[in-house]
Amino acid sequence: MISRKQSWLLVFLGFTALGFLNFEYRYLDNLARGYTHTFVVRLFEEMTGAYTGLLLFPLFLWLVRRTRIRRDNWWRMVPLTMLTFVVISICDTTLMSLSRSALAPLFGLGKYDYGNMFYRYPMEFAQHVLLFSVALSTIYFFDSYRDARNRQLASADLEARLAEAQLQNLQLQLQPHFLFNTLNTISSVMHEDVDRADTMLAQLSDLLRRTLRLSHSQEIPLKDELSLLKLYIAIMEERFAEELKVKIEIDPTLSEALVPQLILQPLVENSIRYARGAHSSKLDICIVASRDQEDMALRVSDNGPGIPGLEDGRWRKGIGLSNTEQRLAGLYGESQRMFLENAEGLTVTIRVPLTTESSVI
Repeated sequence: MISRKQSWLLVFLGFTALGFLNFEYRYLDNLARGYTHTFVVRLFEEMTGAYTGLLLFPLFLWLVRRTRIRRDNWWRMVPLTMLTFVVISICDTTLMSLSRSALAPLFGLGKYDYGNMFYRYPMEFAQHVLLFSVALSTIYFFDSYRDARNRQLASADLEARLAEAQLQNLQLQLQPHFLFNTLNTISSVMHEDVDRADTMLAQLSDLLRRTLRLSHSQEIPLKDELSLLKLYIAIMEERFAEELKVKIEIDPTLSEALVPQLILQPLVENSIRYARGAHSSKLDICIVASRDQEDMALRVSDNGPGIPGLEDGRWRKGIGLSNTEQRLAGLYGESQRMFLENAEGLTVTIRVPLTTESSVI
């Protein structure tokens, strides 16, 4: 977008160019008619005329915008616009007469004679109508373009705010869901082993503290996401001991890659909740982060029974998976993908654009 100073610089250059073009026309006309030694006089006349118009342009601009012609007001604004033309033309002709009379002696041109003003005003008005009409059309065009762009920016800003609000809402849904489930896990241990429950509460406190510290961010580096996930896994390992084994395989070059906050925790929680105990008391979970061309792939696999009816669509996603799917769509649109497959257990794969904080503009 052009700044206000740049706009007025363009206006100044436009009036200057108009002055030089009029000078070129008048001077060459004089030469064509055999009139010589008129260079200075014609340059003086046309440039004073141009800069007088420049001085009046802000007033003209203000009046034109106050009398803007629209379909619903043309019957009032057309007469007011014509009145604006007359007023500005009178002012411009008067200022040209006064300025040329005052400046001509300073440029060594002697006393300046502008002729009979009774005829000069209508003569200049005839030329001004054409110039004013061009200026009016130009102002209307740029104002319409500016208004359309402002509406577009406002609409984009509104859509961005709406998307952000939706993402925040999903994030707020996820946090209490995760908290309640974790507290239920701790509650189940409390009557069996108070020390273990106390350790789990301390770990949960640390996890919540870090989550709150990052709560303003929809995306965080993968290393921070893994730190949160490991705290959650530590709580679950306290609960299930040897029955739960979690393996994490991360491409070290992806530690700074951005991922949605708490994107892995609901997937791991889903495996612990539904895969464990279905056919074996021991649950193995594998978490993998790798490059996939220009994307990053996150995979969470378990050795459970998978999801019955996954292939034919006879199942419904729970809060964790539904929330994850919606957040991905809100953050990345068509650039993301999440899919589930039964292969010696359930594997959930997420693909997101590979970006880092330094690459985000």
